[in-house]
Amino acid sequence: MTAEQQTDKAPFDVDAVIDEITGFVAEQTRTRPGVDQDLFVTGVANSMFAMQLVVFLEQTFSVTVAGPDLQLTNFRTVESMAALVGRLRAESAAASDV
Repeated sequence: MTAEQQTDKAPFDVDAVIDEITGFVAEQTRTRPGVDQDLFVTGVANSMFAMQLVVFLEQTFSVTVAGPDLQLTNFRTVESMAALVGRLRAESAAASDV
């Protein structure tokens, strides 16, 4: 089973999502951010990296980030990205239950 398939079936585990996002940011930037560290204020991320984050979240967690969710506030910290993933997954699950 792929990581994506496990993500689709497993309950939302915020700690696992935080670890996955932190690992991606660390790999891409060669710095390990704190979960509440503002990646843009501290210079770890810029607008180009924000687009990489969008693609990473969509592919890794099987979510779609669009419209009003494409706000910088959703990508400032690892914690805010994990919250976005959790909300999008919950919305997707609710929509599929209808």
